[in-house]
Amino acid sequence: MSNDWTKNELKTINLADKRLNRRLEEILRDLGEHPNQSIPAACGGHAETMAAYRFFNNDKVDFDKVLQPHRDATNERIATQDVVLCVQDTTELDLTRPVQQIRGAGLVGGSSTRHGGYLHLLEAFTPDGTALGAVWAKTLVRAEEEKRTRAEIKARQKKLHKIPLEEKESFRWLEGYRETIKLAKQNPKTTCVCVGDSELDIFEVIIEQRVENAHLLVRVCFDRLIEGTEPYDHIRNTVYATPVIATKNACIRARTPSVSATRNNRQQVRKSRDTLLEIRKATVMIRPPIYLRKRYSSVKMNIVLVSEKTPPAGESAIEWILLTTRPIATLEEVSNIVKYDETRWMIEVFFKTLKTGCKVESLPFEEMSRLLPCLAVYVIVSWRVMMICRLGRRHPDWNCEVVFAPEEWKATYCMMYPKKKLPDQPPTLDFMIRLVGVLGGWTSTPAKTDMPGPQTTWIGLQRVYDFAKAWKTFGPDAKKHEKNV
Repeated sequence: MSNDWTKNELKTINLADKRLNRRLEEILRDLGEHPNQSIPAACGGHAETMAAYRFFNNDKVDFDKVLQPHRDATNERIATQDVVLCVQDTTELDLTRPVQQIRGAGLVGGSSTRHGGYLHLLEAFTPDGTALGAVWAKTLVRAEEEKRTRAEIKARQKKLHKIPLEEKESFRWLEGYRETIKLAKQNPKTTCVCVGDSELDIFEVIIEQRVENAHLLVRVCFDRLIEGTEPYDHIRNTVYATPVIATKNACIRARTPSVSATRNNRQQVRKSRDTLLEIRKATVMIRPPIYLRKRYSSVKMNIVLVSEKTPPAGESAIEWILLTTRPIATLEEVSNIVKYDETRWMIEVFFKTLKTGCKVESLPFEEMSRLLPCLAVYVIVSWRVMMICRLGRRHPDWNCEVVFAPEEWKATYCMMYPKKKLPDQPPTLDFMIRLVGVLGGWTSTPAKTDMPGPQTTWIGLQRVYDFAKAWKTFGPDAKKHEKNV
């Protein structure tokens, strides 16, 4: 990958010091070329490593400032799209250390022994799952709570609805939706759809005023009351009473819960299976919760229900109830809603790339304030890996130099085909990404239609960068590079 991508991604950087700006470019380039290696290994030397650590320890550097130029570049990419899915979700960062904990870290996972923080991310994707970049992000660190009895915990839970949303952690979901609305205002020709799982099912989010090209799509968590029937009925019963408008064949993935004793139906063990899904739709007037009825009126929303027709014996039926402001008048519009919800899964792949590929939970920092700017760098690196993975599927016939520098594809081609002559024209993006995948351990066969995933891509990219360095130093273009230097 040429160094141009780092300059383009950081062209609006403003850390109030030109030296810091240049250092961030170098750090992004180094960590981007070696996403799953340690900072010393990625930087390539003691002096460079120390410079990177000094950068993250600088008072002028923080998470938001490092991420801001990437957000600006993301906005430019969004402006070229007709429809953008702004997917938001939260991931846990377990930074627990065996001896001394990171200073400034909080509790995670409801445990009194695990320490770390949370990253709430609003990431933009095209409807086919190509990552466009971060629209907005927020880091959360929970303070250690005092020990309470069960009675005190229950009493506190009863009072939660009296606390304004702005004073709760869940306010981040409304903040993310407001960022989507702001994005839509900045890009009037782009339809921006804020997509989230059941945690986004908050009435204050549903009722939020929006602009014409900003929409909401959320998996229903609460089977809310709706108007129009006496006594008042619920969303689920109402939609099931409507006729099936379409069916869809689907492959359901196997699932193993992260906590073996969980009682959540959405996290129970299941085997993978092929199944037939039925699709229904309805438009309803959703009533506010009791504690909000003095402040808000009912709101009109569209509902799409996807349910399994005949689940296997002993298995819970697959059921997705999707609440949206997008139109559902035609079958194509309903199908798009289902497709958009399926794309939501890409943010889980993004978090896996960030934590498993870039290994951000193993960063060797003693202070949380130093770790967070480095986390922002890896958010950019993870986007780049994700984008390359999907771009080959979306535009397989593109010239590979859209992504790869000449020395990168040439060196890789010569290493993979030592007995072949180097082609006069750059190969396609599909061809090059498959080579990268093979270098990362991906198995390629003539009949294989799938593309490499993030894991094999980030491993393969590191070898590509090493090949390119050798090519520039010892290859046919070495003298040319020396003259340029």
